[in-house]
Amino acid sequence: MSLFRTELRRLAKRRFARWMTAAGLLVLVLVAAGLFISNQKIGPEQWAEAERAADRQHQEQVQWAEQERVNCERAKAAGDAVDYYPSDCAEISAPPREVIEAQWFLPSTFNFRESFGDLLIPLAGILAMVGFVVGASFVGAEWNTGGMMNLLLWRPKRLTVLLTKLGALLTGLLALALPASVAWFGSLWLVATWRGTTEKMTSGVWQSFLLTGLRGIVLAMVATTVGFALASLGRHTAMALGGAIAVMVVGQVGLGILLGVAGVRFAEAWLLPTYAYAWMTKTVTLQDWRSCHATYSGECKPATLDITWQQSSLLFTVAVVVFLGAAMWAMRRRDIT
Repeated sequence: MSLFRTELRRLAKRRFARWMTAAGLLVLVLVAAGLFISNQKIGPEQWAEAERAADRQHQEQVQWAEQERVNCERAKAAGDAVDYYPSDCAEISAPPREVIEAQWFLPSTFNFRESFGDLLIPLAGILAMVGFVVGASFVGAEWNTGGMMNLLLWRPKRLTVLLTKLGALLTGLLALALPASVAWFGSLWLVATWRGTTEKMTSGVWQSFLLTGLRGIVLAMVATTVGFALASLGRHTAMALGGAIAVMVVGQVGLGILLGVAGVRFAEAWLLPTYAYAWMTKTVTLQDWRSCHATYSGECKPATLDITWQQSSLLFTVAVVVFLGAAMWAMRRRDIT
């Protein structure tokens, strides 16, 4: 029997993997449902209501200006010293009607072109979280229950067994990520069709969405590999989950506070979420408002630092090589007991 097919079957039958997958998909369903409920399609009725709302806003401003003008004249006549009124009370007037735009009062609408790229980020985050936890439990449970030792009696080649497990895990992740991405696209396209707009979708926009989706899948595969490697290195699921909690809560939160107190420039450049976000959006620009770059017009602009997807890819590659390499070294060198 093929070891790869056996590992795929074992992965598919794990109840924890099924429950984690179901939980991740449920979150996506709730997000899509929330978007559907909170948005509306803009039509003549919505524009008419927005115009009426703008008229009401203008009338309120007119009434307020008239009342303030009366109060100003009363205060001037009484000889009260009031600094918040102008010297000439006639200067208090409402803004013209054309300044108040009707589009300010339109209900929220879902623009597929403007919103879908950003909504690929939570999809990638959920897939990465599911992949990390399932990957850690997949190999961690084997070590904890003694299944790894029994498997090595059948297939004594340690690295082959470990890498086959990882290959089956990543294959399972792809089997989840690809249909989930298609379903995510389809659900948001329906939301845009019924509760928004799908206009201005060009070939360049489609290509950008496709590349962002592929980067999201790669991010999930990196997280899955790291979770698998940590659990294999510690021979327990808790090794990966504890390490993740330590890095995110103690390391990232604590490090962020420490860097902020120390006044380090571009403190976000030391935090992992910055690189994950840069990987998905291609570039993240950090700003340091404590530094002033004067322009010819006298404007003060903050110093900036760009974090690019190339830098993120280097970090992810190093993480995979280090953790997976350490897991392979430990698998080869340590006793299987």
